[in-house]
Amino acid sequence: MLDLASLKELLAQPQKIVITTHHKPDGDAMGSSLGLYNYLIQQGHHAKVITPTDYPDFLSWMPGNEEVIIYTEQQERSAALIADADIVFCLDFNALGRINQMGELVGASSAYKIMIDHHLEPEDFDDYRHWNINACATAQLIYDFIVNELHHPELVNKDVATCLYTGIMTDSASFRLPNTTSTVHRIVADLIDAGAVNWRIHELVYNSASEGRLRFLGHCLANCLEVLPEYNTAIIAVNKADLEKYDVDTGDTEGIVNYALSMGNIRLAAFIVERRDKVKLSLRSKGEFPANEIVKKYFSGGGHRNAAGGHSEDSLEQVIQQFKLILPEYKKLLIQ
Repeated sequence: MLDLASLKELLAQPQKIVITTHHKPDGDAMGSSLGLYNYLIQQGHHAKVITPTDYPDFLSWMPGNEEVIIYTEQQERSAALIADADIVFCLDFNALGRINQMGELVGASSAYKIMIDHHLEPEDFDDYRHWNINACATAQLIYDFIVNELHHPELVNKDVATCLYTGIMTDSASFRLPNTTSTVHRIVADLIDAGAVNWRIHELVYNSASEGRLRFLGHCLANCLEVLPEYNTAIIAVNKADLEKYDVDTGDTEGIVNYALSMGNIRLAAFIVERRDKVKLSLRSKGEFPANEIVKKYFSGGGHRNAAGGHSEDSLEQVIQQFKLILPEYKKLLIQ
């Protein structure tokens, strides 16, 4: 294991560094990865961001995005970079299985593994860990790592600030979740002072939908929404045919579950989608309801109390039925 002093000594000299994050990266995954990347290149490090899969187009504008390598598109190059790395930063995930085939490569690498994350129950694969489940986003922890652990606040320039603001904004649901503390707002103020243009970032992320995405959203709300008032629960279920009909692209399903949760009486919302190889679930909840407990116990998943995800090898119909059969177990929590 590395202690902080040893890590700081290591980073005092240019290193070959790989930064990676979970598959199908979201705003926090890409914001924290590119925020760290833009910090490290100022220090003269040879850094590369490698994502396990593609990610939404509405995140492709961030500074440094042109340098991102997508593993599924450049497997040999990615494997060579990981094998040759001195340090691998593992951001916004805490288990090597979350980076798909890259997990074996990172696990086998002789590089120091640095985990920066805010998810529960991390695996023990890292050499240094900056971890806090109370952080609203991994991007918040990257800020803390740069400013308070490495003591380089002056290196939080406009590019770093822009990326970290994006990560915090998206993972806090635009600063609406309970873990958006006064500390988070102070960090965000610092990022704006450093050059993050808050209104423009919001426009680029949230106001860049395609016509197809809006029509797909309309279909989900009009035809796929099921409300279970006896459990204060709502389900949106989408099959493969729907995805093909509306030409759904990476990122087009992101956030749809929140529309189901937006109803005043709903405490638990599920977005269940039939993908090519498995059925995926995205759960959101209000208050103290443990969405992460459901996916951990029944759907090989995990996450946060109010935002969690899982998957199943069963059919879409079987997964919907299983989810409904679980609800009586949680009825007291759902109707209180």
